Amino acid sequence: MSDSDSAHESPPSLLGRLLFGSGLAALALRNLTNLDGRIAYADAKGVPLADKLVPASSGLLLGGGLGIGFWKLPKLSAASVAAFFIGVTPVMHDFWAVDEDSRDEELTSFLQNLVLLGAAIAFFKRARQN
Repeated sequence: MSDSDSAHESPPSLLGRLLFGSGLAALALRNLTNLDGRIAYADAKGVPLADKLVPASSGLLLGGGLGIGFWKLPKLSAASVAAFFIGVTPVMHDFWAVDEDSRDEELTSFLQNLVLLGAAIAFFKRARQN
């Protein structure tokens, strides 16, 4: 077995998993501790059933972040994180549809979420190789 083969059989970097997973868990916990504010913001963005979808999606992010961090059910965990960002990003950070004053902030959030989605996809691909 070559070094590259064994690298694919071991989990990704512990430090990388912990940084990514704990960051996602912190974001989810911030959503859950300010649930009324997050629901109101989602409602203002036109999210249907915001009172149900905000806590559900935050739970998806929390579970996915913890799963990646501890490398438990990694495919499901990474898919949960990816689903969160695929669903949330274009709706909540629609920089193309906001006024000029909000555009830069929404664009930054949109791009940050794309970066996090890319990392979730990379973790998913790695989990499929294990």
